[in-house]
Amino acid sequence: MTERTSRAETHGCIVCGKLHQMIVVYEADGRLFDFKIMSADGKKAAHPTRPLVACEKHKDAEVEAAVRRVYGDTDA
Repeated sequence: MTERTSRAETHGCIVCGKLHQMIVVYEADGRLFDFKIMSADGKKAAHPTRPLVACEKHKDAEVEAAVRRVYGDTDA
């Protein structure tokens, strides 16, 4: 059985930078397993290997453009 670790982290919105609280779970080798956003106005932003968050107020197109701008094209 693999051991996973979880920790509380603070991440900024990928679009505007507003801070959000998250619980992030990592595999024993350090890879991202899953995460949950604890802030009421946050949502997950798609990226295969990073815990990214965006504010609920941002449209999906804005979030996708910000992820591409920062990390390039991904296979998410």
